[in-house]
Amino acid sequence: MTPLLPHRLARFHRDEGGNSTIEFVIWFPLFIFLLLAAVEISIISVRQTTLERAMDMTVRDIRLGTGTAPQHNDIKNLICDRAAMVPDCRNNLRLEMVQVDPKNFVPLPEVPDCTDQSEEVRPVRAFSHGMDNQLMILRACAKFKPFFPLTGVGKELSKDNAGYAAVTATTAFVQEPR
Repeated sequence: MTPLLPHRLARFHRDEGGNSTIEFVIWFPLFIFLLLAAVEISIISVRQTTLERAMDMTVRDIRLGTGTAPQHNDIKNLICDRAAMVPDCRNNLRLEMVQVDPKNFVPLPEVPDCTDQSEEVRPVRAFSHGMDNQLMILRACAKFKPFFPLTGVGKELSKDNAGYAAVTATTAFVQEPR
């Protein structure tokens, strides 16, 4: 029985029947990983773009709508109506609007004020309506759950305790005279 073993091992060594399977097993996970990462990045980019566009359109309405001072909920509803790719926008969007003195500029806090589904609801950090000809900064933070939270990009996103990641958009405008 021992002379048969070296013969079978030599025949197994020369056999090339499984080579394509080995290549497939090596390369397939890499391609799937790249595909999932590309899809996740694309979805995040579309969400970011729609949020920024909705903010720009809303701020344009605020600037041109002289005589009106929209309230927080009005602005939030306008942005949510225009940001189609932000899931559950009315619950996951948080706005902050502050008046800024251009001669003595103090930036907004570096960390945006976002919702956290794992915590109790907090009031808005800052939301003030400016007077005529005053510089205003409006920042929106929208939370979303990654499509693939356990792979690649979705795994590396900074998330809150409930597993939500965030996209933010910031814009500045001058409050027109009423």
